Amino acid sequence: MRLTTYTDYTLRTLMYLGVNRDRLVTIQDIADLHTISKNHLMKVVYQLGLSGIVETVRGRNGGLRLKREPADINIGAVVRETESDFFMAECFDRANNTCPLTPNCKLKSALAQATQAYLAVLDKVTLESLLAPDPAPGNVIHFLHPSERA
Repeated sequence: MRLTTYTDYTLRTLMYLGVNRDRLVTIQDIADLHTISKNHLMKVVYQLGLSGIVETVRGRNGGLRLKREPADINIGAVVRETESDFFMAECFDRANNTCPLTPNCKLKSALAQATQAYLAVLDKVTLESLLAPDPAPGNVIHFLHPSERA
């Protein structure tokens, strides 16, 4: 299963906001860190604002921050909100399915079960758990600025 770029950017944004809870973060901060399009991130942040996960503060010293506690942000729910569909193969799309195997094919059922298992794992994950330090000493999430990367 592969997440869309939109979902990837959504998750990266949430993780960055979770690590930087002590300050307002700008879209430019996140765009620079990940070397991604600011315009694309604006769409991500707008949707996160509509969903009530992120609070945006307008003005000269504005930015964004988490509106909910990381423990209350379920990754499975975020992925469901940001993915447009979970079509694993053509046969999942009733409108455009031209596969002649569909009437007798068991692959669709297997792929549907795999997708449900995938989402069931993500349903057990919160933003807080993604930000928790790894048990190994010193393994804490640290975002390297592009200038720090070797």
